[in-house]
Amino acid sequence: MQDPPDFAEIVTLICKEDPRFDRKAYDFVRLGLDHAVKELRKKDASRAERSRHVTGPELLDGLRTYALDQFGPLTKTVLNAWGVRRCTDFGDIVFNLIEYNVFSKTENDRREDFSDIYNFDDAFVKPFQPARGPRAPGSSATEAFGAA
Repeated sequence: MQDPPDFAEIVTLICKEDPRFDRKAYDFVRLGLDHAVKELRKKDASRAERSRHVTGPELLDGLRTYALDQFGPLTKTVLNAWGVRRCTDFGDIVFNLIEYNVFSKTENDRREDFSDIYNFDDAFVKPFQPARGPRAPGSSATEAFGAA
């Protein structure tokens, strides 16, 4: 009897069929799912007894926080390098893994659950931009820091 293929072997097969995403994106989504489940269980202890299932928006939120934690200001750059440019790309990765029985889904889960949940610039770039408060009239950067 042959052992079932491991995750790396499955990702290799998926990447041959769908080369849009780097294999690292699949590893990231798998680890991000674990992160999302742990975070949801912290927020809702009763969920610990239930299944590990998360909705598309819950997974996307978990992937967002996990990505920011892992990559900081380089998050969008890293994801883009892997071919991931929008939330629907995460959905495509998830459904590729579902097709190979790595992830499971309920009858209510759809690819559309991953559509337009957040914009990558808002989610991954804005948190690292300096806050822009209102300036006093007539003030300038030179005044704020003193003339050289």
